[in-house]
Amino acid sequence: MRERRRVVVLLSGGMDSVTALYEAAAESEVVAALSFEYGARHHGRELPCAAWHAKQLGVRHEVLPLGFVARHFTSALLEGGAPIPLGHYEEESMRQTVVPFRNGIMLAVAAGFAESVDAGGLVIAAHAGDHAIYPDCREEFMASMEAAIRSGTYAQIDLLRPFIHMDKTAILSRGVALGVDYARTWSCYVGGELHCGECGTCVERREAFVLAGVADPTVYASLKPLPAKPTV
Repeated sequence: MRERRRVVVLLSGGMDSVTALYEAAAESEVVAALSFEYGARHHGRELPCAAWHAKQLGVRHEVLPLGFVARHFTSALLEGGAPIPLGHYEEESMRQTVVPFRNGIMLAVAAGFAESVDAGGLVIAAHAGDHAIYPDCREEFMASMEAAIRSGTYAQIDLLRPFIHMDKTAILSRGVALGVDYARTWSCYVGGELHCGECGTCVERREAFVLAGVADPTVYASLKPLPAKPTV
């Protein structure tokens, strides 16, 4: 019987990373799930979801502080930043929510952690829908980061990105098959008590449930008609 690969999963508490956690748990030995606290508006809602799912699977969960990001970086996603834009997730306006080089920073930290716990792989849930606005979610970037991580670790750690060519609808369908409770995930960037229903991440979430034909368990503050996807 083949030995299961030991992996560390980057776990925000959103739909994609939670699905990646469940998929990794089905295929590998998840040594730990890593969340990062960097001053995002929605951390108070999202990080408890990450902790809940890690506990459900009996996985060690660590929240690593990156306080310098909120102090020194500029992004609407961070506390004190510009208002979160409303509209489709792929609108140009959503660039305001980019936290500069966020994935690069988190992957660098996660690589050091993974080597310290004798893991051979890092799992990140970057997906095709992210590519439009987030340069550090694109395959070109991920391939470069994998090369850097492999060459910079004795274990030659692999960067596993199972969803890099999938959209959120396909990820949702995969998670349903894995039994993921999406009521215990968080997407909204606004940071209120409920999902706002109108920001880009809420629109993407709502759209995914509609397209997948899956009942959406999320309570939204607004259910205004979904905006059209921007044309290229």
